[in-house]
Parts: sequence; structure tokens; C-alpha cells
Amino acid sequence: MNATRTADAQRSEPAEVRTGGCLCGRIRFSTEGPTTFPHTCACRHCQKLGGTPVMWWVGFKTITWIGEGGEPTWYETFPGEAKRGFCPTCGSRLAAIDSDIPEIGINVTALDDTCGPDLVPVHVSFRDNAVHWLPPVPQTEHSTAG
Repeated sequence: MNATRTADAQRSEPAEVRTGGCLCGRIRFSTEGPTTFPHTCACRHCQKLGGTPVMWWVGFKTITWIGEGGEPTWYETFPGEAKRGFCPTCGSRLAAIDSDIPEIGINVTALDDTCGPDLVPVHVSFRDNAVHWLPPVPQTEHSTAG
């Protein structure tokens, strides 16, 4: 989820509190505030991390870890720059923290409800690395990343 956003890609409409968690339910979280920069990423790192052709990310200013498992286990993917959070019990990929991005990235599929209009991707990072058999996400907002 290492992406730089322009001011146009910021969301400003208020959003309800959202909840989510891992597959086994040990790690649960709630979010506050509007979503920021919903996007997919097709970089090789996200492909290996997720075991999928793309990962679907969105940022939130505030995440509260509310489950019995506490915070996810953090893996420092790029030392001093980025780390990714996962459940050590079931392996679910949950979150990302990047040093150059103020919001905490949440893997959208970890949310309990993934159908909000503010979760629709507005950008694809590393579009040239996307698998050829998936239809492309329309580029509705611009970024200097990927």
C-alpha cells in the first residue's frame, strides 16, 4: 500500500464507525472518520503478501484494536518505512502503516461491510503489474505512485 496521494484523492464526507477483523475473530478493530484513498495495489509485494493478484486498501485516521487478540502482529516489510499487520493465529492480512502516509491502511476485505461507496477504488498502484485477465479499475483520481 505504499502510495502517495494528491489532495484530490482525500475523502472529506463523514463516515460511520466501521468494524472488522480477522478470519478467526481474535483480532477485531473499529475505525473512525472518513475513508482516504481507496485503491488496489498490484505490486509484487502485495501479490505475495495477499496471495492474490491485487490487494484492496483504504486509509483511516483512527483504528482502535478491540478484540481479545489486541493489535495484529507487525511485519516490517521495508525497515524503517513500512510494516504490515496480520493475525498470528489465522494469518489474515489486516493493516499497513507506512512512514510517509498519516493514515493507517486497512485491507478492505477485513472490514465487516465492504460495500460502501467510499470504498470503491479510485486508483490502481502498479497498474502495469496487474494480471491481464482481470478487468482494469477505472482511474478516477490521480496519484504519483505506481
